[in-house]
Amino acid sequence: MRVLVTEKLSEQGLELLRRDFQVDVRLELATGALVQEIGPYEALIVRSQTRVTSEVLDAAEHLRVVARAGIGLDNVDVDAATRRGVMVVNAPQSNVISAAEHSLALMLAQARSVPQADAALKAGKWERTAWEGVELAGKTLGIVGVGNVGRRVARFAGAIGMRVLGYDKYVPAEEVRRRGAEPVGSLEELLPQVDVLTCHTPLTPETRHMIDERALSRLRPGAIFINTSRGPVHSERAVFEALVQKRLGAAGLDVFEQEPSPVDNPIFNLDNVVCSGHVAGVTLEANREASLQVTAEILRVLRGERPRDLANPEVWPRPAHRR
Repeated sequence: MRVLVTEKLSEQGLELLRRDFQVDVRLELATGALVQEIGPYEALIVRSQTRVTSEVLDAAEHLRVVARAGIGLDNVDVDAATRRGVMVVNAPQSNVISAAEHSLALMLAQARSVPQADAALKAGKWERTAWEGVELAGKTLGIVGVGNVGRRVARFAGAIGMRVLGYDKYVPAEEVRRRGAEPVGSLEELLPQVDVLTCHTPLTPETRHMIDERALSRLRPGAIFINTSRGPVHSERAVFEALVQKRLGAAGLDVFEQEPSPVDNPIFNLDNVVCSGHVAGVTLEANREASLQVTAEILRVLRGERPRDLANPEVWPRPAHRR
């Protein structure tokens, strides 16, 4: 059996696969001619850059499983995979700690103007009073999405003395409380109460542009906005305008509506924004865990076993392969 890997993966997982299968690492296919090359493979491993479209799946005559080495599945057409009888698996726990830590890092960086103070000093300016920050202790954090990452952020924020509110329509109030946040019944109720807002939701039609001009207008003046989930969860234009008008005090953005983001993105020129290029989940530990977790899932599938993190359970037991 043949396994195709289109993005960089930790060697620990690849070595496990190589014991039993032919593994082809073709990084150029992440943005290249995957449709033309997918035909002979039983398994495909991707990260966030490769788009597994219905056209790719239609060309995958032997494909049994698509594995996303990470959490989000917005680059995989899960419905098309289901129609084709192809299993879709991911590694939902692999980068939880990394993403939560990066969210906290962005909060702290903006509360204390770390990027701005760094740039000024490197430009030869000693400006102690120009970069007066604020303490996060005693401030209110609003978490949108109290899942695996959100609950970790809640724990970190609580540890530094923040009041933590959480909104998640799919998690019962008592469970939100157990995860370290005071439950809030709606986004509209949450926004006016927070000094820092952070998003940890998947990208769905419901969450697309959840944080728009109207939502931002309901935040406290000078609030900090953090997004390490998916770019289209917020309206980039609305965030930009709120930052320019100083209605939003600062933002820490790891994700963008278009990725890779154009280098001339005007939001990069604002001095009250700190940006990183979708790296919240990219650490040595997270990469290793993602590799090992999806490797284990592929081994289960190719050995005829049910995977543990199956995004489309309708395909188990696996139906006849359909064109």
